[in-house]
Amino acid sequence: PVRASSQTGQMLSSKLLTLVMVVQPGRVLLGMKKRGFGAGRWNGFGGKVQSGESIEDAARRELMEESGLTVDTLEKVGNIKFEFVGDTELLDVHIFRADSYNGEPTESEEMKPQWFECHQIPFSQMWPDDILWFPLMLQKKKFLGYFTFQGHDVILSHTLEEVKEL
Repeated sequence: PVRASSQTGQMLSSKLLTLVMVVQPGRVLLGMKKRGFGAGRWNGFGGKVQSGESIEDAARRELMEESGLTVDTLEKVGNIKFEFVGDTELLDVHIFRADSYNGEPTESEEMKPQWFECHQIPFSQMWPDDILWFPLMLQKKKFLGYFTFQGHDVILSHTLEEVKEL
């Protein structure tokens, strides 16, 4: 899928990504990204959807690779598209929530997992959009969003809406 940039009108190609949030009563599992895109930030677990792979299969695989956890049930809660001004690639992120899991969170080459109480989520060390949609995800609400970033720290514009179905 290709769409025009809201800022420049240039065409953007789309890159499919997954994000899995592992949630337990009163707490959420985040990973400190140790390298690559978003390094130095706490985030959920996820990555690129490979050719021939379903979005949910990719979400399960990335969660396993990055945290050592497997999940029986993934609930799709959101879809957010991210545009970075000056970049021709739009990130199309499919967000899942897992309320039960198998295994123990284990550090990987890419991520160091840690539990956070829901009232102590380290938003200052996360992507700036997270503080906006996390409350919806934690309430099991479904949402659609579009964020336009200048660099990796400034949100120029965004839309975020709760939806009944994805």
